[in-house]
Amino acid sequence: MTENKTVAVIGAGLAGSEAALVLARNGISVELYEARPQWKSPAHKTGLPAELVCSNSLKSQQLPSAHGLLKEELVSLESPLLMAARRNAVAAGSALAVDRELFSRDVQSLLLSNPLIKMTCSEMESPPSEHPYCIIAAGPLASEKLTSWLKSRFPSDTLHFYDAIAPIVSTDSIDFSIAFRASRWEEGEGDYINCPFTEEEYRRFYEALRNADRVNAREFESERFFEACLPVEVSASRGFDALAYGTLRPVGLIDPRSGRRPYAVCQLRRENASGSSYNMVGFQTRLTIPEQQNVFRLIPGLGNAEFLRYGSIHRNTYFDSPRLLSPDLSFREEENLFLAGQICGNEGYTESIATGHLAALFLVSRIRGVKIKRPPLNTATGALLNHITASTVEPFCPSNIHFGLFPAFESPGRKRIGKKEKKEIICKEALLTFDQWKQEVYKCADVI
Repeated sequence: MTENKTVAVIGAGLAGSEAALVLARNGISVELYEARPQWKSPAHKTGLPAELVCSNSLKSQQLPSAHGLLKEELVSLESPLLMAARRNAVAAGSALAVDRELFSRDVQSLLLSNPLIKMTCSEMESPPSEHPYCIIAAGPLASEKLTSWLKSRFPSDTLHFYDAIAPIVSTDSIDFSIAFRASRWEEGEGDYINCPFTEEEYRRFYEALRNADRVNAREFESERFFEACLPVEVSASRGFDALAYGTLRPVGLIDPRSGRRPYAVCQLRRENASGSSYNMVGFQTRLTIPEQQNVFRLIPGLGNAEFLRYGSIHRNTYFDSPRLLSPDLSFREEENLFLAGQICGNEGYTESIATGHLAALFLVSRIRGVKIKRPPLNTATGALLNHITASTVEPFCPSNIHFGLFPAFESPGRKRIGKKEKKEIICKEALLTFDQWKQEVYKCADVI
């Protein structure tokens, strides 16, 4: 084994911060490199670690759901960042949403207070030669210098797509004579603010949205969208009712003014702990700022909306990981170099935390000269890892965790079971299998 056990981690985003903290708690010294605030991507606003640049939601934490299952598995692993997210949660129904600034500052405190972690502000052009091991967790917005090195070093096509950011509005600018608070299918005042459309209001909004000016792609960017995060105007282009049955679906909500279900509903989710700002759920966009002002103020209740942040667009870069990576997230051609986070082909906040955690566990075992098994395929972490490193679908596309990544479900002897019961069985078996894997890994590699 190499005498110098210090590990370099490039990128203090979700994956990099998680990896650094997991390595450190296993007694491994870490130098964590972060380009910000010296260099900022077009989407980042601060120099804080683990900055959430899109939504403030880490999605559902409720079982039986794939997102909830992934969180339960990370809880079992005592994920530092998931614990930080829960400490800084804001009300969001069954979702885990956080106050962005408090969350990032919490992570920053964890990193700075750990004596085994050295934080270095530097834009890295390549992995530092002075460290024998490196995890690249630079994120989907990695600097051009580092991306150029990766492209030149590994013979794989670099793919990219757009990931748009939703606007945030000031709560005191919302017209509550129109908007109302409620969560779907729940009685009483809920966690979301709802802006209800009549059919006439929806039609007016739809037409304005369809005809609005958009930010044009640069010559070197191709328009490849992640289906789970489509710009709202792209969804609208798919048909008049595409939004009414998708982002603006009104199911489970009753307009207290009429006592009936609205034709469509724009939901707003709490952005910070104080509740002074809300983000427009599903309204990631590439409209120009003037058009956002004009079109989004056509939403009932937002006629005088004060936008604290406008929607924007940035390029996400990721690699064809199944062609590049081994099952432990290391490069086949350079086994001491690991990849984690969205740049490796996972999509989503919790998923980035998961791949950062896994990369750290695999690297700890590598340093200790022990080979550990990867998580079973019927677990959320195992299914996600399998997609990243062994997907046979071409072209490779990033993915959130979902049950479609899991092995085919086999009914336990009964002819027919419902969807909910099926998901409950999958989650129950996954948690049992995951715990067995964790105990084996902890015993074999002496990791925590």
